[in-house]
Amino acid sequence: MTHTNRQFWIVLIGTVVLFAAFLLLTTTLFGVNFDYTLTVVTLGGAMLGVVSGVLGTFVVLRKQSLMGDALSHAALPGVAVAFLFFGRDIGALLLGAAIASWLGIQFIVLLTNTTRIKQDTAMGIVLAAWFAFGLALLSYIQSRPDASQAGLNKFIFGQAAAMTQSDVLLISGAGLVGFIIIAALWKELKLLTFDAEFALANGFPTRTLDILLSTLIVAGIVLGLQLAGVILMVGMLIAPAVAARQWTHRFGQMMILSAVFGAFAGGTGAIISAIDVNMPTGPLMIVMASLLVFISICFAPGRGMVWTLLQQRGDKARFATQTFDDISGVA
Repeated sequence: MTHTNRQFWIVLIGTVVLFAAFLLLTTTLFGVNFDYTLTVVTLGGAMLGVVSGVLGTFVVLRKQSLMGDALSHAALPGVAVAFLFFGRDIGALLLGAAIASWLGIQFIVLLTNTTRIKQDTAMGIVLAAWFAFGLALLSYIQSRPDASQAGLNKFIFGQAAAMTQSDVLLISGAGLVGFIIIAALWKELKLLTFDAEFALANGFPTRTLDILLSTLIVAGIVLGLQLAGVILMVGMLIAPAVAARQWTHRFGQMMILSAVFGAFAGGTGAIISAIDVNMPTGPLMIVMASLLVFISICFAPGRGMVWTLLQQRGDKARFATQTFDDISGVA
């Protein structure tokens, strides 16, 4: 077994063991009771973390982290418009969010292909314009007589307590479909991620693949709106993949670690929120994901800041010893 594979398995098994120890600790020390609501939210958070981790791998490696932020914010006007036409039906609200995010992608592509505007600038325009339009619609809805019943502001930061078993099944089912598509197009999507120009030159339908991948990312974002909200969902999409990138150089291993890190962040965040009723689930999930990023950036062998610092000190010590030996030999 190579060093890279050994490191991958150590991190993977260590994360699973740490999660099991965390479950035992919260149950024995804090008396957390895994009732129906907490079980559903924990499973939902973990499944969302898996889906986000897999899709976030493509986003991070393609250097499109701002894309996830733009698309999550772009979902808000879709939610508001869907409410105006269909009321509080959760299916209609999520469909509206998906349509608004997908239109945001197309607008970004239109700007970058027909103008001199760079992609990051186009993403920033969509992020600001779509989200501002959504807030304006949200303010209008809240001024209506039935505003107190709307509850649309929950989509901004998420409302995990409202999750049901059907929501968990929806996340799991949609995630499974997405994984099957990724597995079926693994080579094509991998080539698109690392060398889109080479893929285009060799006749691959890069435009179709790009739309397909973007659609999967939109679906992942929409699935997480109820848990994390439009503002924080980008954290679940990006953070696990960033953390996983520090531990391996292999694409497949990075995707698996990202999924495991996402499940860990989603599950532990939900459990921590159960310790006190005033602790929100969505933000805590992002806090745990960010903690994984911090640990990975600091301590990952080969890339971590602490590892690099120790390596630099070792190199200086070896250089000083070698210099002293050379001087002594000359003398």
